[in-house]
This record gives sequence, structure tokens and C-alpha cells, in this order.
Amino acid sequence: MRRGWPVAIAGASGVLTLLAIESADPVRLAAFDTEGSAGVLLSAGRAATLKLANQREAAVPDAPVLVARVAWLNFAAATALADPQFDLATPMKGPFRAIAVPVADAAAAALRLARIAGILPAFFVIEGGQDADNTHALSIADIDAHEDAGRLAIATRARLPIAHAEDAEIVAFRTPEAAGEHVALLIGAPDGRPPLVRLHSECLTGDVLGSLKCDCGPQLDAALAAMVADGWGILLYLRQEGRGIGLVNKLRAYALQDQGFDTVDANTRLGFAVDARDFGVAARMLALLKQDRIRLLTNNPAKVAALEAAGVEVVERVPHALPANAHNARYLATKRDRTGHQL
Repeated sequence: MRRGWPVAIAGASGVLTLLAIESADPVRLAAFDTEGSAGVLLSAGRAATLKLANQREAAVPDAPVLVARVAWLNFAAATALADPQFDLATPMKGPFRAIAVPVADAAAAALRLARIAGILPAFFVIEGGQDADNTHALSIADIDAHEDAGRLAIATRARLPIAHAEDAEIVAFRTPEAAGEHVALLIGAPDGRPPLVRLHSECLTGDVLGSLKCDCGPQLDAALAAMVADGWGILLYLRQEGRGIGLVNKLRAYALQDQGFDTVDANTRLGFAVDARDFGVAARMLALLKQDRIRLLTNNPAKVAALEAAGVEVVERVPHALPANAHNARYLATKRDRTGHQL
């Protein structure tokens, strides 16, 4: 998909062949769709932005919506549909017609695969296509397996002295296919108490570059300090940048925030769920570390619920609030008011 190659996905009722709009071009589209009949597959969140989805559909931002192809829906017009950075440049779009999605389970899987690939969830789509006989099609089970937290295993572990704790240990986890490794940092040693645990989603801009748009860097630093003070803790560093949509799409969301949208609306305008992270990964990491009772350092009740649903007992939620600054005050207010963070 990232190379601009068509991908076929087999569902329960047939096969969809898809060409990702972000990595395609007019020449690739012409070769893919010789008859000019391929519809445009979007998510309901993006379709709602374009006034193509009703309220029920829009309630599930990453559900599939198919736009009927018409003669003037060429590559440039489809790009404007797919990418919200062009919304201000081309505010008058359409009219477009949303039609029934064929092989709906494969269409939904395609949108998930786009998120895994870190590209915009938008495709030209043909039912059947060159792989209508299912010779080389991906199955939905293939895509599910790629993200199956139960397949996560410990790859290696080593001592890692850090500024906060010279006796820290790092543990790396990975699945057979996924490119990114998750890591755990163990501070102190088990002492019979549930460890103080922090689930920290990767944030290159905040953790490494010191971004002031979020509170990730200060949260990471404060979490490590709290674990040192407590004597026994585990930092789970999850490779789920941008609440699961990847670095490039997170930066696209930043650009939309510069236009006045908050973090929730920016994600849905891009076509993604408000939060696409899988906290089952953290539960699996804790199971491999043989920790089934924890004190969780978080303001997010969704993390508590996800861990408990996966069999981890959260004996205490420990608040983890930090002061706002002029650049992230609205971001923190959005987390409080729209995603239920207890700030």
C-alpha cells in the first residue's frame, strides 16, 4: 500500500481490490481502473466531514463509506476527498453519492490496514478485480493476526541505567510481523506490592523533541520520577504514536489543529477513530512480566477499563496531572471534556 501497489482483501462475501489514494497517481489509477468505475472508499468520519454520512454512520468514525464514481471524480478530485489538508483550498466538493458498500467486512479491514500502514484511510476500490479468484488476497484473519496482542512475546531484556534510576532494566516485546517493538522499563524490584505502572504511548514530538503541544514529555519524566520515589514500578512504552494513527497522520492532525480543530475533530476529519490504541498490548506485556495486580498511573479511565477487561486487576488509579502551558491548555481541556480524562 505504501508503494502504491493494489492490495486485495477477501471478505465473507467476496474480494475487494484496493488502490490507496495517498500513494497512487493518475498513471497508477488508469492502470488499476481501466473502465473508470472504481468507487472511492472513505471512513464514516471523513464522509461526515464531506456531508456524506448520516448521524448513525458518523457515530462510528472508522466505519466504511463508499462514494459512487462519476466521470469528473478523477484522481485530483479523489485526493481532495481523501486529504483534509485540501479542504480549505477546495471547499466546494460534490455532489457525491454514498452507495452500499460491497464486501463490507473487507472494506472495514482495508481502513484498519491503512491505519497500520500509517496512510490516509481512502482507496479506489473494485469488487473482485484482478484477484477475484482469491489467489493472492489478504484475509481479514491476516490483518487481525498482525495486531493480535496475544502473539506478543519477549524478545530480549537487559540492564539499562537511566538518569532517574541506574539499576533499571529494559524488556523488549514484539510480534512476528509488526515493525515496531514495545518496551517495558522496570524501575526497582518486585517487593510484594502491586507495581506502579504507567502506560505511555510513543510520542516522538513530545518525548524526544520537547513539544509543548502535548503533555507527553513531562508525563513520561514525572512517571519515572514517581516510580523511583515509590521503589517499584513499570513503564510500558507502547509504539502507538498519535493515539494509534502513526507519526505522519498525527502531524496531519496537528496541521488541522492549527486551523482551529481540536484533537478529537482532527482525528475524525482525517478518517480515524478518536482513539485507535490497543491497550490489550499493555495487558499482554504485564502478563509476560507476571504482573496481574497493579496501581495504574493515569487520568484516563479507558485505560483502567481496558486492562481490567483483559484480566489485569487495577487495585488503584493514581492521578497523573501536570500543569498546562499556553500551547497545550486547549489540548488538555479537550481530553477532559471530550474523552473523559479525569483532570
